[in-house]
Amino acid sequence: MKKLFDVILQNRKRLYKILEETPKEQLLEIPEGFNNNIWWNIAHTVITPQVLVYKFSHLQMRVSEELVEKFKKGTVPDGTATEEEMMIVADFLISTLEWMVEDYEAGLFQEYAEYTTSAGVTLTSTEDALAFTAYHEGLHAGAIISLLKVVGK
Repeated sequence: MKKLFDVILQNRKRLYKILEETPKEQLLEIPEGFNNNIWWNIAHTVITPQVLVYKFSHLQMRVSEELVEKFKKGTVPDGTATEEEMMIVADFLISTLEWMVEDYEAGLFQEYAEYTTSAGVTLTSTEDALAFTAYHEGLHAGAIISLLKVVGK
């Protein structure tokens, strides 16, 4: 599990750097042919494991329900974000993963409600959810890279 957590951490560090270095207008831009933006992809990356790992393990998520509702699967960005919201998500990129590692090592994840993702992957344990998280975050990192190329012109 240590390697899996490290893979996720390296991606999160990259996303943090993108969030910090990309002008806000580029983060929020939804280019023609896309249905979301860099900002939404980063925030979605933060909240999805909270649902897949914590909520389906019947544990309290470490992010607000409000944040989950705004960036969960099936949502679309409205092209806005407050500075406070952006700082919260930036902080959560690393802290939520650190908490997840601590909680995993403490043995808090005992139950899991089976869930089949939109990618057709059935998750039956916390370990399945963590493995899917690495895959899911990789997909969104790829989308972010594509978006950066389009909005950075």
